[in-house]
Formats: sequence, C-alpha cells, structure tokens
Amino acid sequence: MPHFILASGSPRRRDLLQDAGFDFETIPSPAEEIHDSTLPLHELCEYNARLKATAIAVQHPEAVVLGADTLVYHDQTPLGKPKNRAEALEVLRNLSAHTHQVCTGLCLVQGERVFAFSEITEVTFKTLTEETIQKYISLVNVMDKAGSYALQEHGDLLIESVHGSRTNVIGLPMKRTTRELAKYNITPHKPTSISP
Repeated sequence: MPHFILASGSPRRRDLLQDAGFDFETIPSPAEEIHDSTLPLHELCEYNARLKATAIAVQHPEAVVLGADTLVYHDQTPLGKPKNRAEALEVLRNLSAHTHQVCTGLCLVQGERVFAFSEITEVTFKTLTEETIQKYISLVNVMDKAGSYALQEHGDLLIESVHGSRTNVIGLPMKRTTRELAKYNITPHKPTSISP
C-alpha cells in the first residue's frame, strides 16, 4: 500500500481518518490559501485543496497526498475563520434561521497524478437567541472554525437540520473520500462503519 499523507493540520480531519481506520502521516501544508469570492464555491475549495496537496507532494513524490479546504458559504459569500469574537458573533447572528452551504474541496496527488473533487452539504440553523449565541461562543473555541461553528461541538444548540454528508461539515466527506482513496490502493486497515 502506498504511503498516505494528510496535508492538513486539522485535528478534525485527522480524527475522521483515524476513526475510519486509515494509516497515514500528517504533514500540515505550508501553502497559502487564496480568497477569491468571484470563483464558484466548489472551484475555490478545490483550488485551495490542490495548492495544499501539491506543496507536500513535491517533497514526497511516491506518496498519495490528500489536501482539503472547507468553506461555509452564505448569501453568495464565503465565510472563513472569524478574525475576532465580535466577527464570530455577527456571523452566527447572520446564519440564524437560514440555510447555508458547507463545501469541502479535496485533492489527491501522487506524482503527476492529480485529482480534485468536492462535496456540498446544506445546513439549516435554528432561530437563535442572543443568549444561545453567547452560550455557544462560551462553550466552543470558534476562532479556528470556518463559519464560526462546529457541527460536532454542541451543534445541537445551533442546527435545525443537515442535508448531505455530516462529516463533510466537520472537514471530510468520508464516504466519497474513502471511495476515491481506494482508487489509489489506500484502504482502511480495519473493518469500519464509515459515517456519511
């Protein structure tokens, strides 16, 4: 089986792959993401995922390298990680009672072989009171999270419904990722039930 590298420092992506039974090395990518709101959501995420993967792949040409980029998209605007607490509060107020999209772009690179793909999940928020928003911010470190929230961390306070892959909202659409990795002869080392 080829050497498998996750080109991300995200503990959430690492945990998803570990829980699914994959053996891999983690090397955070030094690539700088672009922030071009004129690009369609899936293209922007896939482009950044390709930047991250190729930056590591040039140093490890025999390995299969996975890069990923997740963005929250609301009202035609990509939402990255908040710059400060005030921005995080404002983002959650804006997401209240609305449906937004979460897109994860992924790119697999092995030598000259490059394949990028993406998945979009729709997330609908409850109508949030100011008290709920303040409580959420106090419970969760939102500063490293696109869209200022995490489904897996007290998401029940915020989220009404999820249409599509739940693990995609966390950072990797695991069913699709597992299918694509299998094409590179990367498979879990143990039988597992992979969440959608």
